[in-house]
Amino acid sequence: MKWLKRVLIALAVLLVVAVALPFFISLNDYIPRIEKEVSARLKEPVSIKSIKFASLPLLPHITVNGIAIGTSDDIRLGKVLVTPDLFSLLKSTTVIKSIEIDSLTLTRKAINMIPSWAKSDAAKSPQQSPQFRVESIRFTNALVNFGKASFGPFDARISLDSEGEPEDALITTQDGKFKALIKPDNSKYLVNASAKSWTLPVEPVLVFDELVIKGVATLNDANLSEVSAKLYGGTAIGKMTISWQKELRLDGNLDVTQVEMQKIAPMLSSQTHVSGKLSAKPIFSASAASADQLMNALRLEMPFKVQNGALHGVDIQKAATNLIKQGTTSGETRFEQLSGHLIMEHGGYRFTQLEIVSGALSADGNVNISPKKELSGRINAQVTAVGISANVPLNVGGTVDAPLLYPTGGTMAGAAIGTVILGPGFGTSVGAKVGGWAEGLFGKKKEKKPK
Repeated sequence: MKWLKRVLIALAVLLVVAVALPFFISLNDYIPRIEKEVSARLKEPVSIKSIKFASLPLLPHITVNGIAIGTSDDIRLGKVLVTPDLFSLLKSTTVIKSIEIDSLTLTRKAINMIPSWAKSDAAKSPQQSPQFRVESIRFTNALVNFGKASFGPFDARISLDSEGEPEDALITTQDGKFKALIKPDNSKYLVNASAKSWTLPVEPVLVFDELVIKGVATLNDANLSEVSAKLYGGTAIGKMTISWQKELRLDGNLDVTQVEMQKIAPMLSSQTHVSGKLSAKPIFSASAASADQLMNALRLEMPFKVQNGALHGVDIQKAATNLIKQGTTSGETRFEQLSGHLIMEHGGYRFTQLEIVSGALSADGNVNISPKKELSGRINAQVTAVGISANVPLNVGGTVDAPLLYPTGGTMAGAAIGTVILGPGFGTSVGAKVGGWAEGLFGKKKEKKPK
Protein backbone atom coordinates (compact mmCIF):
# COMPACT_ATOMS: atom_id res chain seq x y z
CA MET A 1 0.00 0.00 0.00
CA LYS A 2 3.00 2.27 0.33
CA TRP A 3 3.17 2.62 -3.46
CA LEU A 4 -0.47 3.78 -3.54
CA LYS A 5 0.24 6.35 -0.88
CA ARG A 6 3.22 7.59 -2.87
CA VAL A 7 1.13 7.81 -6.06
CA LEU A 8 -1.58 9.84 -4.27
CA ILE A 9 1.04 12.19 -2.84
CA ALA A 10 2.58 12.61 -6.30
CA LEU A 11 -0.85 13.33 -7.84
CA ALA A 12 -1.56 15.87 -5.09
CA VAL A 13 1.73 17.60 -5.80
CA LEU A 14 0.97 17.66 -9.54
CA LEU A 15 -2.49 19.10 -8.84
CA VAL A 16 -1.05 21.84 -6.64
CA VAL A 17 1.51 22.68 -9.31
CA ALA A 18 -1.19 22.71 -12.01
CA VAL A 19 -3.33 25.11 -10.00
CA ALA A 20 -0.45 27.37 -8.98
CA LEU A 21 1.36 27.36 -12.33
CA PRO A 22 -0.81 30.08 -13.99
CA PHE A 23 0.22 32.50 -11.25
CA PHE A 24 3.84 32.16 -12.37
CA ILE A 25 3.19 32.50 -16.12
CA SER A 26 3.60 36.08 -17.30
CA LEU A 27 1.38 37.20 -20.18
CA ASN A 28 2.90 40.68 -20.27
CA ASP A 29 5.07 39.63 -23.21
CA TYR A 30 1.89 39.65 -25.33
CA ILE A 31 1.02 43.25 -24.44
CA PRO A 32 2.85 44.97 -27.37
CA ARG A 33 1.12 42.71 -29.91
CA ILE A 34 -2.32 43.23 -28.33
CA GLU A 35 -1.81 47.00 -28.13
CA LYS A 36 -0.83 47.09 -31.80
CA GLU A 37 -3.81 45.05 -33.02
CA VAL A 38 -6.39 46.93 -30.93
CA SER A 39 -4.88 50.31 -31.93
CA ALA A 40 -5.18 49.36 -35.60
CA ARG A 41 -8.83 48.40 -35.11
CA LEU A 42 -9.81 51.56 -33.20
CA LYS A 43 -7.39 53.88 -35.01
CA GLU A 44 -6.39 55.26 -31.62
CA PRO A 45 -3.34 54.57 -29.42
CA VAL A 46 -3.93 51.86 -26.82
CA SER A 47 -1.84 51.04 -23.74
CA ILE A 48 -2.11 48.18 -21.21
CA LYS A 49 -0.33 47.96 -17.85
CA SER A 50 -0.57 44.23 -17.15
CA ILE A 51 -2.25 40.97 -18.12
CA LYS A 52 -2.63 38.10 -15.68
CA PHE A 53 -4.06 34.57 -16.02
CA ALA A 54 -5.53 32.81 -12.98
CA SER A 55 -7.71 29.81 -12.15
CA LEU A 56 -8.73 30.74 -8.61
CA PRO A 57 -10.95 31.70 -6.86
CA LEU A 58 -13.26 31.72 -9.92
CA LEU A 59 -13.15 29.79 -13.17
CA PRO A 60 -9.99 30.24 -15.22
CA HIS A 61 -9.93 33.88 -16.23
CA ILE A 62 -7.75 36.71 -17.51
CA THR A 63 -7.43 40.05 -15.71
CA VAL A 64 -6.28 43.06 -17.69
CA ASN A 65 -5.31 46.16 -15.68
CA GLY A 66 -4.80 49.78 -16.68
CA ILE A 67 -6.23 50.02 -20.21
CA ALA A 68 -6.06 53.51 -21.77
CA ILE A 69 -7.35 54.48 -25.24
CA GLY A 70 -6.70 57.78 -27.03
CA THR A 71 -3.93 60.34 -27.14
CA SER A 72 -4.97 61.80 -23.78
CA ASP A 73 -6.42 58.68 -22.13
CA ASP A 74 -9.90 59.51 -23.44
CA ILE A 75 -11.11 56.06 -22.37
CA ARG A 76 -9.74 54.43 -19.22
CA LEU A 77 -10.59 51.02 -17.81
CA GLY A 78 -9.30 50.22 -14.33
CA LYS A 79 -9.73 46.45 -14.50
CA VAL A 80 -11.23 44.04 -17.04
CA LEU A 81 -12.00 40.45 -16.01
CA VAL A 82 -12.48 38.06 -18.96
CA THR A 83 -13.79 34.54 -18.31
CA PRO A 84 -13.60 32.28 -21.38
CA ASP A 85 -15.27 28.94 -22.04
CA LEU A 86 -12.17 26.74 -22.13
CA PHE A 87 -13.80 24.06 -24.30
CA SER A 88 -14.57 26.67 -27.00
CA LEU A 89 -10.86 27.42 -27.46
CA LEU A 90 -10.65 24.37 -29.74
CA LYS A 91 -13.53 25.63 -31.93
CA SER A 92 -13.69 28.26 -34.68
CA THR A 93 -15.62 30.65 -32.41
CA THR A 94 -14.26 31.37 -28.95
CA VAL A 95 -16.98 31.88 -26.36
CA ILE A 96 -16.41 34.49 -23.65
CA LYS A 97 -18.72 33.61 -20.77
CA SER A 98 -18.45 37.07 -19.20
CA ILE A 99 -16.62 40.37 -19.38
CA GLU A 100 -16.63 42.46 -16.20
CA ILE A 101 -15.31 46.01 -16.49
CA ASP A 102 -14.55 48.02 -13.38
CA SER A 103 -13.90 51.80 -13.25
CA LEU A 104 -14.61 52.76 -16.84
CA THR A 105 -14.11 56.49 -17.55
CA LEU A 106 -15.19 58.19 -20.78
CA THR A 107 -14.38 61.79 -21.74
CA ARG A 108 -16.18 64.09 -24.19
CA LYS A 109 -13.65 63.21 -26.87
CA ALA A 110 -14.33 59.52 -26.35
CA ILE A 111 -18.06 60.04 -26.87
CA ASN A 112 -17.28 61.71 -30.21
CA MET A 113 -15.22 58.66 -31.25
CA ILE A 114 -17.81 55.98 -30.45
CA PRO A 115 -20.18 56.67 -33.41
CA SER A 116 -17.34 56.17 -35.90
CA TRP A 117 -16.50 52.80 -34.25
CA ALA A 118 -20.15 51.77 -34.53
CA LYS A 119 -20.15 52.63 -38.24
CA SER A 120 -16.99 50.61 -38.71
CA ASP A 121 -18.61 47.53 -37.14
CA ALA A 122 -21.81 48.02 -39.14
CA ALA A 123 -19.84 48.12 -42.40
CA LYS A 124 -18.47 44.60 -41.89
CA SER A 125 -19.83 41.77 -44.00
CA PRO A 126 -22.69 39.98 -42.20
CA GLN A 127 -21.50 36.64 -43.65
CA GLN A 128 -18.18 36.92 -41.83
CA SER A 129 -17.98 34.24 -39.14
CA PRO A 130 -17.38 35.85 -35.71
CA GLN A 131 -14.16 34.86 -33.98
CA PHE A 132 -15.57 35.65 -30.54
CA ARG A 133 -19.00 35.46 -28.93
CA VAL A 134 -19.70 37.13 -25.59
CA GLU A 135 -22.49 35.90 -23.30
CA SER A 136 -22.65 38.77 -20.78
CA ILE A 137 -21.04 42.15 -20.11
CA ARG A 138 -21.12 44.10 -16.85
CA PHE A 139 -19.85 47.56 -15.95
CA THR A 140 -19.31 48.81 -12.41
CA ASN A 141 -18.18 52.26 -11.26
CA ALA A 142 -18.47 53.73 -14.76
CA LEU A 143 -18.23 57.50 -15.27
CA VAL A 144 -18.75 59.82 -18.22
CA ASN A 145 -16.71 63.00 -17.73
CA PHE A 146 -17.97 66.07 -19.62
CA GLY A 147 -15.32 68.39 -18.15
CA LYS A 148 -17.25 70.68 -15.83
CA ALA A 149 -19.93 68.04 -15.28
CA SER A 150 -20.14 64.25 -15.24
CA PHE A 151 -22.65 61.40 -15.48
CA GLY A 152 -22.25 58.65 -12.91
CA PRO A 153 -20.90 56.68 -11.29
CA PHE A 154 -23.25 54.11 -12.80
CA ASP A 155 -23.49 50.36 -13.30
CA ALA A 156 -24.59 48.65 -16.49
CA ARG A 157 -25.55 45.17 -17.57
CA ILE A 158 -25.77 43.94 -21.16
CA SER A 159 -27.52 40.62 -21.75
CA LEU A 160 -26.74 38.69 -24.95
CA ASP A 161 -28.47 35.74 -26.61
CA SER A 162 -26.98 32.45 -27.81
CA GLU A 163 -25.81 34.16 -31.01
CA GLY A 164 -23.98 36.89 -29.10
CA GLU A 165 -26.55 39.54 -30.06
CA PRO A 166 -27.68 41.97 -27.32
CA GLU A 167 -31.08 41.24 -25.77
CA ASP A 168 -31.19 44.36 -23.58
CA ALA A 169 -28.99 46.81 -21.70
CA LEU A 170 -29.79 48.27 -18.29
CA ILE A 171 -28.00 51.39 -17.02
CA THR A 172 -28.50 52.52 -13.41
CA THR A 173 -26.71 55.27 -11.51
CA GLN A 174 -25.35 54.12 -8.18
CA ASP A 175 -27.50 56.65 -6.32
CA GLY A 176 -30.59 55.12 -7.98
CA LYS A 177 -31.81 58.44 -9.39
CA PHE A 178 -31.52 57.51 -13.08
CA LYS A 179 -32.07 54.32 -15.02
CA ALA A 180 -32.40 53.45 -18.69
CA LEU A 181 -33.45 50.25 -20.45
CA ILE A 182 -32.42 49.71 -24.08
CA LYS A 183 -33.85 46.78 -26.08
CA PRO A 184 -33.17 45.80 -29.72
CA ASP A 185 -36.12 45.87 -32.13
CA ASN A 186 -34.99 44.52 -35.51
CA SER A 187 -32.47 47.10 -36.73
CA LYS A 188 -33.46 49.67 -34.08
CA TYR A 189 -33.25 50.02 -30.31
CA LEU A 190 -36.12 50.92 -28.00
CA VAL A 191 -35.11 53.45 -25.34
CA ASN A 192 -36.97 53.83 -22.04
CA ALA A 193 -35.34 56.08 -19.44
CA SER A 194 -36.64 57.57 -16.19
CA ALA A 195 -35.24 59.68 -13.36
CA LYS A 196 -36.24 61.18 -10.02
CA SER A 197 -34.54 64.07 -8.21
CA TRP A 198 -31.88 63.95 -10.93
CA THR A 199 -29.54 66.71 -12.14
CA LEU A 200 -28.81 66.99 -15.86
CA PRO A 201 -25.04 66.36 -16.21
CA VAL A 202 -24.53 68.94 -18.99
CA GLU A 203 -25.52 72.57 -19.46
CA PRO A 204 -28.08 73.86 -18.76
CA VAL A 205 -27.80 72.16 -15.37
CA LEU A 206 -31.49 71.47 -14.70
CA VAL A 207 -32.82 69.53 -11.71
CA PHE A 208 -35.72 67.22 -12.56
CA ASP A 209 -38.24 66.13 -9.95
CA GLU A 210 -39.32 63.49 -12.45
CA LEU A 211 -38.22 62.70 -16.00
CA VAL A 212 -39.43 60.14 -18.55
CA ILE A 213 -37.85 59.66 -21.97
CA LYS A 214 -39.05 57.14 -24.55
CA GLY A 215 -38.00 56.68 -28.14
CA VAL A 216 -36.18 54.71 -30.81
CA ALA A 217 -32.46 54.77 -31.61
CA THR A 218 -30.28 53.49 -34.46
CA LEU A 219 -26.55 53.54 -35.05
CA ASN A 220 -26.98 56.98 -36.66
CA ASP A 221 -29.63 58.77 -34.61
CA ALA A 222 -32.19 58.73 -31.81
CA ASN A 223 -35.81 59.81 -32.11
CA LEU A 224 -37.11 60.58 -28.60
CA SER A 225 -40.82 60.92 -29.28
CA GLU A 226 -41.86 61.25 -25.64
CA VAL A 227 -40.09 63.62 -23.25
CA SER A 228 -42.01 64.41 -20.08
CA ALA A 229 -40.63 66.23 -17.05
CA LYS A 230 -41.68 67.78 -13.76
CA LEU A 231 -39.33 70.52 -12.62
CA TYR A 232 -39.34 73.73 -10.55
CA GLY A 233 -43.04 73.48 -9.78
CA GLY A 234 -44.09 73.07 -13.41
CA THR A 235 -43.99 70.66 -16.34
CA ALA A 236 -42.29 70.31 -19.72
CA ILE A 237 -43.59 67.96 -22.43
CA GLY A 238 -42.22 67.52 -25.93
CA LYS A 239 -39.93 65.55 -28.22
CA MET A 240 -36.43 65.74 -29.70
CA THR A 241 -34.14 64.03 -32.19
CA ILE A 242 -30.37 63.54 -32.01
CA SER A 243 -28.28 62.46 -35.00
CA TRP A 244 -24.54 61.88 -35.43
CA GLN A 245 -24.13 60.41 -38.94
CA LYS A 246 -22.17 63.38 -40.34
CA GLU A 247 -22.06 65.71 -37.37
CA LEU A 248 -23.92 66.01 -34.11
CA ARG A 249 -27.35 67.56 -34.55
CA LEU A 250 -30.12 68.26 -32.02
CA ASP A 251 -33.71 69.31 -32.81
CA GLY A 252 -36.78 69.47 -30.63
CA ASN A 253 -39.65 71.36 -29.09
CA LEU A 254 -41.27 71.59 -25.66
CA ASP A 255 -44.44 72.86 -24.08
CA VAL A 256 -43.43 74.42 -20.74
CA THR A 257 -46.11 75.23 -18.16
CA GLN A 258 -45.97 77.04 -14.80
CA VAL A 259 -42.21 76.71 -14.20
CA GLU A 260 -40.84 79.00 -11.46
CA MET A 261 -38.53 81.56 -13.11
CA GLN A 262 -36.67 82.31 -9.89
CA LYS A 263 -35.05 78.86 -10.11
CA ILE A 264 -33.91 78.99 -13.74
CA ALA A 265 -33.07 82.71 -14.27
CA PRO A 266 -29.66 82.42 -12.50
CA MET A 267 -28.57 80.09 -15.34
CA LEU A 268 -28.27 83.23 -17.48
CA SER A 269 -26.31 85.07 -14.80
CA SER A 270 -25.80 84.63 -11.06
CA GLN A 271 -27.14 88.16 -10.55
CA THR A 272 -30.28 87.65 -12.67
CA HIS A 273 -33.39 87.53 -10.51
CA VAL A 274 -36.80 87.14 -12.13
CA SER A 275 -39.73 85.60 -10.31
CA GLY A 276 -43.07 84.39 -11.59
CA LYS A 277 -44.55 81.37 -13.34
CA LEU A 278 -43.25 80.75 -16.86
CA SER A 279 -45.23 79.22 -19.70
CA ALA A 280 -43.49 78.90 -23.08
CA LYS A 281 -43.22 76.85 -26.27
CA PRO A 282 -39.51 76.65 -27.11
CA ILE A 283 -38.28 75.26 -30.43
CA PHE A 284 -34.56 74.47 -30.44
CA SER A 285 -31.86 73.15 -32.75
CA ALA A 286 -28.09 72.81 -32.80
CA SER A 287 -25.46 71.41 -35.13
CA ALA A 288 -21.79 70.93 -34.21
CA ALA A 289 -18.75 68.84 -35.03
CA SER A 290 -18.44 67.53 -31.46
CA ALA A 291 -20.45 67.18 -28.25
CA ASP A 292 -18.58 69.94 -26.41
CA GLN A 293 -19.57 72.45 -29.11
CA LEU A 294 -23.25 71.54 -29.20
CA MET A 295 -24.52 73.92 -26.51
CA ASN A 296 -22.59 76.85 -27.99
CA ALA A 297 -24.30 76.16 -31.32
CA LEU A 298 -27.78 75.97 -29.78
CA ARG A 299 -30.50 78.15 -31.33
CA LEU A 300 -33.74 78.57 -29.38
CA GLU A 301 -36.88 80.45 -30.33
CA MET A 302 -39.98 80.74 -28.18
CA PRO A 303 -42.99 82.85 -27.29
CA PHE A 304 -43.26 83.14 -23.52
CA LYS A 305 -45.44 84.48 -20.73
CA VAL A 306 -44.54 85.01 -17.06
CA GLN A 307 -47.32 85.66 -14.57
CA ASN A 308 -47.38 87.32 -11.14
CA GLY A 309 -43.70 88.02 -10.75
CA ALA A 310 -41.05 90.71 -10.56
CA LEU A 311 -37.96 91.97 -12.37
CA HIS A 312 -35.41 92.45 -9.59
CA GLY A 313 -32.65 95.03 -10.04
CA VAL A 314 -34.58 97.48 -12.21
CA ASP A 315 -37.52 99.82 -11.48
CA ILE A 316 -39.17 100.86 -14.76
CA GLN A 317 -41.72 103.17 -13.14
CA LYS A 318 -39.07 105.02 -11.13
CA ALA A 319 -36.89 105.43 -14.22
CA ALA A 320 -39.85 106.80 -16.20
CA THR A 321 -41.03 109.30 -13.57
CA ASN A 322 -37.75 110.57 -12.07
CA LEU A 323 -35.98 110.98 -15.42
CA ILE A 324 -32.44 110.87 -14.04
CA LYS A 325 -29.99 111.53 -16.84
CA GLN A 326 -27.40 109.07 -15.53
CA GLY A 327 -30.07 106.40 -15.31
CA THR A 328 -31.64 104.13 -12.71
CA THR A 329 -29.89 100.98 -11.61
CA SER A 330 -31.77 99.46 -8.70
CA GLY A 331 -35.21 98.54 -7.39
CA GLU A 332 -37.71 96.11 -8.84
CA THR A 333 -40.64 96.05 -11.23
CA ARG A 334 -43.57 93.92 -10.13
CA PHE A 335 -45.99 92.76 -12.80
CA GLU A 336 -49.15 90.78 -13.34
CA GLN A 337 -47.86 89.58 -16.70
CA LEU A 338 -44.65 89.77 -18.73
CA SER A 339 -44.81 88.36 -22.25
CA GLY A 340 -42.73 88.44 -25.40
CA HIS A 341 -40.73 86.48 -27.94
CA LEU A 342 -37.19 85.23 -27.35
CA ILE A 343 -34.51 84.19 -29.84
CA MET A 344 -31.28 82.78 -28.43
CA GLU A 345 -28.34 82.09 -30.77
CA HIS A 346 -24.55 82.54 -30.90
CA GLY A 347 -24.55 83.10 -27.13
CA GLY A 348 -26.81 86.17 -27.37
CA TYR A 349 -30.49 86.81 -26.59
CA ARG A 350 -33.08 88.95 -28.41
CA PHE A 351 -36.30 89.76 -26.58
CA THR A 352 -38.90 91.27 -28.91
CA GLN A 353 -42.59 92.16 -28.57
CA LEU A 354 -42.07 92.65 -24.84
CA GLU A 355 -45.17 93.68 -22.92
CA ILE A 356 -45.40 94.35 -19.18
CA VAL A 357 -48.68 94.90 -17.34
CA SER A 358 -48.45 96.12 -13.76
CA GLY A 359 -51.27 98.20 -12.27
CA ALA A 360 -50.61 101.86 -13.10
CA LEU A 361 -47.61 100.85 -15.24
CA SER A 362 -47.54 99.24 -18.66
CA ALA A 363 -44.54 98.93 -20.92
CA ASP A 364 -43.45 97.47 -24.22
CA GLY A 365 -40.20 97.27 -26.16
CA ASN A 366 -37.24 95.19 -27.26
CA VAL A 367 -34.09 94.21 -25.36
CA ASN A 368 -30.90 92.52 -26.55
CA ILE A 369 -28.31 90.66 -24.47
CA SER A 370 -24.90 90.22 -26.12
CA PRO A 371 -22.68 87.15 -25.62
CA LYS A 372 -20.73 89.33 -23.13
CA LYS A 373 -23.98 89.85 -21.18
CA GLU A 374 -24.23 93.53 -22.24
CA LEU A 375 -27.73 95.03 -22.48
CA SER A 376 -29.16 97.28 -25.19
CA GLY A 377 -32.62 98.20 -26.43
CA ARG A 378 -35.64 100.43 -25.79
CA ILE A 379 -38.50 100.28 -23.30
CA ASN A 380 -41.58 102.48 -23.74
CA ALA A 381 -43.14 102.97 -20.32
CA GLN A 382 -46.74 104.14 -20.00
CA VAL A 383 -46.97 105.77 -16.56
CA THR A 384 -49.50 107.95 -14.75
CA ALA A 385 -48.25 110.94 -12.71
CA VAL A 386 -50.38 113.77 -11.25
CA GLY A 387 -53.35 112.51 -13.26
CA ILE A 388 -51.38 112.67 -16.51
CA SER A 389 -50.66 109.50 -18.52
CA ALA A 390 -47.31 109.71 -20.27
CA ASN A 391 -45.50 107.44 -22.70
CA VAL A 392 -41.84 107.70 -21.69
CA PRO A 393 -39.20 106.06 -23.95
CA LEU A 394 -36.23 104.66 -22.00
CA ASN A 395 -32.93 103.33 -23.27
CA VAL A 396 -31.66 100.03 -21.87
CA GLY A 397 -27.98 99.69 -21.04
CA GLY A 398 -25.54 98.21 -18.57
CA THR A 399 -25.15 94.47 -18.14
CA VAL A 400 -27.27 91.55 -17.01
CA ASP A 401 -25.64 91.80 -13.58
CA ALA A 402 -26.21 95.58 -13.38
CA PRO A 403 -29.04 96.71 -15.72
CA LEU A 404 -29.45 100.42 -16.43
CA LEU A 405 -32.49 102.41 -17.60
CA TYR A 406 -32.04 106.02 -18.72
CA PRO A 407 -34.29 108.49 -20.58
CA THR A 408 -33.77 109.17 -24.28
CA GLY A 409 -32.64 112.57 -25.55
CA GLY A 410 -36.16 113.47 -26.71
CA THR A 411 -37.66 112.53 -23.36
CA MET A 412 -35.15 114.67 -21.45
CA ALA A 413 -35.67 117.65 -23.76
CA GLY A 414 -39.45 117.45 -23.47
CA ALA A 415 -39.29 117.09 -19.68
CA ALA A 416 -36.98 120.11 -19.37
CA ILE A 417 -39.29 122.30 -21.47
CA GLY A 418 -42.37 121.19 -19.53
CA THR A 419 -40.66 121.93 -16.22
CA VAL A 420 -39.69 125.46 -17.29
CA ILE A 421 -43.15 126.34 -18.65
CA LEU A 422 -45.44 124.61 -16.19
CA GLY A 423 -43.20 123.92 -13.22
CA PRO A 424 -41.95 120.71 -11.61
CA GLY A 425 -44.19 117.64 -11.34
CA PHE A 426 -47.10 118.44 -13.65
CA GLY A 427 -44.91 120.29 -16.16
CA THR A 428 -42.28 117.56 -16.16
CA SER A 429 -44.91 114.88 -16.79
CA VAL A 430 -46.53 116.81 -19.63
CA GLY A 431 -43.12 117.59 -21.12
CA ALA A 432 -42.08 113.94 -20.95
CA LYS A 433 -45.30 112.99 -22.73
CA VAL A 434 -44.66 115.55 -25.48
CA GLY A 435 -41.00 114.54 -25.72
CA GLY A 436 -41.92 110.89 -25.98
CA TRP A 437 -44.55 111.63 -28.62
CA ALA A 438 -42.08 113.71 -30.66
CA GLU A 439 -39.37 111.05 -30.46
CA GLY A 440 -41.84 108.37 -31.42
CA LEU A 441 -42.87 110.42 -34.43
CA PHE A 442 -39.44 111.56 -35.66
CA GLY A 443 -36.64 109.80 -33.80
CA LYS A 444 -37.56 106.21 -33.07
CA LYS A 445 -35.87 103.65 -35.30
CA LYS A 446 -37.89 100.73 -36.51
CA GLU A 447 -36.88 97.43 -35.00
CA LYS A 448 -35.66 95.02 -37.65
CA LYS A 449 -37.60 91.81 -37.66
CA PRO A 450 -35.49 88.72 -37.10
CA LYS A 451 -34.92 86.73 -40.24
